[in-house]
Amino acid sequence: MENFVKFVVSELVDDKESVQVRTQDVDGSTIITVKVNPNELGRVVGHGGRNAQAIRTLVHSLAGKKGELYKKINVKFE
Repeated sequence: MENFVKFVVSELVDDKESVQVRTQDVDGSTIITVKVNPNELGRVVGHGGRNAQAIRTLVHSLAGKKGELYKKINVKFE
């Protein structure tokens, strides 16, 4: 999951080396934290949060395919 998120976010930014993705399991849920260069955060989040929501939708779809449909997954952007 972490590699997938890193791939998607890397395609949105110019500075691919600055993309950092970290996964934590907390109380039965998974938190995926994405850090990018602050100058490119707007590009990742998108107008009105559309890109961020699309990334979350893709992650939830992938989780369902992997059998983790009922596991709570949060994607945070920093």
